[in-house]
Amino acid sequence: MIQLIFIRHGATAGNLEKRYIGSTDEPLCDIGNVQVKALRKEHLRADFLYVSPMLRTRQTAELLFPEMFHTIVEDFRETNFGLFEGKTAGELSDCSEYQAWVESMCLAPIPEGESVVEFKSRCCAAFETIIKSLPDNSCAAFVVHGGVIMSILEAYAHPKKGFYDYHIQNGKYLMCYFDEYLRVVETN
Repeated sequence: MIQLIFIRHGATAGNLEKRYIGSTDEPLCDIGNVQVKALRKEHLRADFLYVSPMLRTRQTAELLFPEMFHTIVEDFRETNFGLFEGKTAGELSDCSEYQAWVESMCLAPIPEGESVVEFKSRCCAAFETIIKSLPDNSCAAFVVHGGVIMSILEAYAHPKKGFYDYHIQNGKYLMCYFDEYLRVVETN
């Protein structure tokens, strides 16, 4: 059995403003730093640390695991929101491409971005590669984005739930165990 800790990065200014922040490389904001420092009180420990290449995740990992070597995983980047990047739903309310995307239940490809199918596929492929390399009885932490966590858990967690059922707030984590399948055992 392998223990897994999925940690969502602390908040950025764009997160607080409810902007589509995927490929924008924002740093943690003051509130995000506070969230991550509060998370340090959980004394999370891991044998292996995997981190998205984005600044906000790297900063979160450095605050939580300051002395630990971490592996950057390019395919754990957040969704490329293309035409919607950096904007709020309100700012996009008159955008026909945005309306079409929402009407597709956000499953259609994002104009100038990527589709949810492409996003989930790259996240899950990266996760599969990592999970196959982990020794039994080890613990791996993943400092990533909300969408990455939701994609992996939707695909592998039991009992099965939908993508949005695994949403967690910035600066929070899910503790899981993986043997035959992934089980969520603790949230904060």
